[in-house]
Amino acid sequence: MATIITCNTNGIRSAARKGFFDWLAQRNADVVCIQETKAQEHQLGDAVFCPEGYHCFYNDAERKGYSGTALYSKTEPRSVVTTLGWDPADSEGRYLQADYDGVSVISLYLPSGTSSDAALQKKYGFMEHFFEHLRTLRRKRREFIICADWNICHQNIDLRNWKANQKNSGFLPQERAWLDKVYDELGYRDAFRLVNQEPDQYTWWSNRGQAWAKNVGWRLDYQVVTPGLVPAVTGAEIYTAERFSDHAPLVMHYDLELHP
Repeated sequence: MATIITCNTNGIRSAARKGFFDWLAQRNADVVCIQETKAQEHQLGDAVFCPEGYHCFYNDAERKGYSGTALYSKTEPRSVVTTLGWDPADSEGRYLQADYDGVSVISLYLPSGTSSDAALQKKYGFMEHFFEHLRTLRRKRREFIICADWNICHQNIDLRNWKANQKNSGFLPQERAWLDKVYDELGYRDAFRLVNQEPDQYTWWSNRGQAWAKNVGWRLDYQVVTPGLVPAVTGAEIYTAERFSDHAPLVMHYDLELHP
């Protein structure tokens, strides 16, 4: 059995202060994928940022205090990939891939398109490039688990106020159609929905108003898997007992062993 956690920490140092690493120590996860570290690795000298028992990898954005991904793994990967050969994936540290025997786990942070039209166009450009990368991965003789803040809700069930958000980035028809293609054309699967089809399952809540208290949320954080891993998905949990970030950790269980 393998437990894999993904979480957008909205600043890894902030999440640490809120108890994220204390919680993580209790979970005994095999792999932890983090998005939006908002730090440079040299700023993370405290031992808490490389938890005991893990091989720790960071991919920082060139811009300080922005974006960035991390991955912690109990098993030492045979290789680690941090570049895709195009921006903003590389310059903003949005991709980190750990390769094991026959399986790879990826921490991905897709851009948000909410702040401006320019931000949305940047997001669309990233999606176009990344779709081709996803197509390339499907040609490889290995399975993939992509742990990501996708910044997209796929279906009406994935956000509380879907009717009011159809013209907002995160639930635009073009964004949703892109995920349709990821699933229907390329064959990837949303691991969470394989084992949980319930409504009101969210991973992000606005800090404005009473969104958290009233569970007015969005499911933006997914673990997406290649078809060969579908039978291995055994369980899912969104951890909401504590709040480390505006996102909640997504914990997935797989009937899988990771070997170097």
